[in-house]
Amino acid sequence: MKASFRIWRGDSQGGDFRDYATEVSEGMVVLDAVHRIQADQANDLAVRWNCKAGKCGSCSAEVNGLPRLMCMTRLSDLPLEQPVVIEPMKSFPKIRDLVTDVSWNFEVKKKIKKFRPRAPDAPDGTWRMAQQDIERVQEFRKCIECFLCQDVCHVIREHKPPRPFIGPRFFAHAAALEMHPLDVEDRAGQLNELHGIGYCNITKCCTRVCPEEINITDNAIIPLKERVVDEMYDPFRKLFRILNPRT
Repeated sequence: MKASFRIWRGDSQGGDFRDYATEVSEGMVVLDAVHRIQADQANDLAVRWNCKAGKCGSCSAEVNGLPRLMCMTRLSDLPLEQPVVIEPMKSFPKIRDLVTDVSWNFEVKKKIKKFRPRAPDAPDGTWRMAQQDIERVQEFRKCIECFLCQDVCHVIREHKPPRPFIGPRFFAHAAALEMHPLDVEDRAGQLNELHGIGYCNITKCCTRVCPEEINITDNAIIPLKERVVDEMYDPFRKLFRILNPRT
């Protein structure tokens, strides 16, 4: 059968949607259709992809207005009686067609305080950790950095860079560091002042679009907010922190 696709074409200076029609078959995903259009009708169509298995995060785009991985969005799940609308992520500067400039995210990551382990527990230089403490941070390590959570975040969409807000992907990264049983770095002040965690109003839109099903809001952002409040605004905790700094 034939299906219609409305794909955004253009660059940083502007652009518009163009309509294409191509044959689709059972089992195809959106990226398959884009590749077929690229091969047969629009050889200059720019699209970023790599693994085609939902693990590299390269083919992020907006399909029918929802941030998705094109390689994991099956055509059978879409209403093909209407054109499938494909456009680049709205939160990042356009480069060309479906490709956006996500370099801001990598600059943000550099600003987060790195992992700093405590002194080894044993004379042989090793540590002792409880399995449940390790399991707590494993969820965040599933992130493939597709930046769909960054794209759907209304704080990022409404306040373009530079901004004191790092977004849900990097709150999850900070949570993986903060909750690590060996880490002794203090990031509360940085999260509060430099990274803008207070701007997040926990709408859970980031959690809903995560292809790895990471519970970003409940397991990363809310615990970090609680930690910041305890560290920065509880007067007794603040006094204790001054008298007993982490080592």
